[in-house]
Amino acid sequence: MKSAGPVLTVLIAILALWYAGAVWMNAQWVRDQAERAGQTVTWEQIVPQTMNQSRPVLPAPHQVAVELWKAVVVTPPTSKRSLIYHAWVTLSATLLGFAIGTGAGILLAAGIVHNRAMDMSVMPWAIASQTIPILAVAPMIIVVLNSIGITGLVPKAIISAYLSFFPVVVGMVKGFRSPDAMQLDLLKTYSASRMQAFWKLRLPSSMPYLFASLKVGAAAALVGTIVGELPTGAVAGLGARLLSGSYYGQTVQIWAALFVAAALAAGLVIVIGMVQRVTLRRMGMLR
Repeated sequence: MKSAGPVLTVLIAILALWYAGAVWMNAQWVRDQAERAGQTVTWEQIVPQTMNQSRPVLPAPHQVAVELWKAVVVTPPTSKRSLIYHAWVTLSATLLGFAIGTGAGILLAAGIVHNRAMDMSVMPWAIASQTIPILAVAPMIIVVLNSIGITGLVPKAIISAYLSFFPVVVGMVKGFRSPDAMQLDLLKTYSASRMQAFWKLRLPSSMPYLFASLKVGAAAALVGTIVGELPTGAVAGLGARLLSGSYYGQTVQIWAALFVAAALAAGLVIVIGMVQRVTLRRMGMLR
């Protein structure tokens, strides 16, 4: 309860700035309309008219809230107008891509830690791959996969995996290398093999690093899925809602889709955090 006060204060400040920004950015349209009609308007007249425009430059918070209520609660989840329907389409590709990226990242990290040649050759390429803008990579991946008949969920999942694997690689390399030399030497005195050292020492020691990287990777996977939906002309998914909103100037729809995407990312991070607490507690790393 003690933290509720600061959080509420920050929330009120954000809403106040948002409303002020909506008035400032939408006021020009009101002035233009008045000028065409040969009228003059005062701020007392401008402010109410900036709050309920059908296609505002910056929607007011209550407009986004109303759109969320209609698209999430009122509209049936199976309807293509429902943000729940579109969120599920995006989430399904995100989960698949996240699973692929996580698996590939852990395997690559294990290879880098146990093989010096991979460490010297693969790791720089993994870092370099993240310097390529995803907006440039996504259309190429989709075109190539479409040319061989792979469409639908898989191309978006691959783009999602492309963004999510790198945090896992970096985190797990650090995690696998976290045991100190004394611990590794102790296992050698017991004639433990490299595989036994991996399962008994390196993997358990890497768990805090794994969950930290998974939280970053989950958010990156969601971004990758949404980006993958943009160049395909998709008719379903949050990326499709963003695209259709930009085509028709429906900024309220765009903001509502952005809020749902943020809620999905937060939900994924919360779930990973819950699994982290349970896992680390059973391993004796948390009390």
